[in-house]
Amino acid sequence: MTVELKAGSLKDFFASAGETAKEIDEGRKVTPKNVIWVAPSDLMAILKPERTKLVRYLREKRKVIYSELMSAMNRTPVSLNNDLKILSKYQLVKILREPNPGHGMHKVIESTFGNEEIEFKAVI
Repeated sequence: MTVELKAGSLKDFFASAGETAKEIDEGRKVTPKNVIWVAPSDLMAILKPERTKLVRYLREKRKVIYSELMSAMNRTPVSLNNDLKILSKYQLVKILREPNPGHGMHKVIESTFGNEEIEFKAVI
């Protein structure tokens, strides 16, 4: 199973949802789809080298403490937060707060795609 990121408009999303609804109405088995619709400008932003490096790292680790991620990626908090913001917007990562015994809370970044392949498609 792959996670598919498609660049498209709201119209494209509803066309896809309409196809699924038609399958249901006709009593056909619904084909599972793991599609995330992305604004074309955001698709280009996701494909930046530092973000793809981050996605690859999270694929290996699955779940990592923010400070460890910042150190491993050799990134500043501002740049890492910008990357995580766009990746979480499209559900590629989860940003959680977990107790850090004796030290309050810490931020944990979790991959939502695991070892799944992520396929990018753009229709122009």
